[in-house]
Amino acid sequence: MTTPFEQAQQDVQTLSRKPGNDTLLKLYALYKQGSAGDVSGKRPGGFDFVGGAKYDAWEALKGKTQEEAQAEYVALVQTLKAQG
Repeated sequence: MTTPFEQAQQDVQTLSRKPGNDTLLKLYALYKQGSAGDVSGKRPGGFDFVGGAKYDAWEALKGKTQEEAQAEYVALVQTLKAQG
């Protein structure tokens, strides 16, 4: 049986429009927090701007439980699906 979090991961791949960068970062951070918990490892540096932005977005969710992050991820994907 598929959990709502797993279903949302599948649904996000089939969105009719690609979300903007801010939304993509939020999706990434919620996914990572929901699946792995608090941020780990070192922040990418140098010219890895995308990696740094992803790390920062994930770090901003530090302390949020995996269940909370999963619920927010599911809600965000449902909102994006509703927007078409």
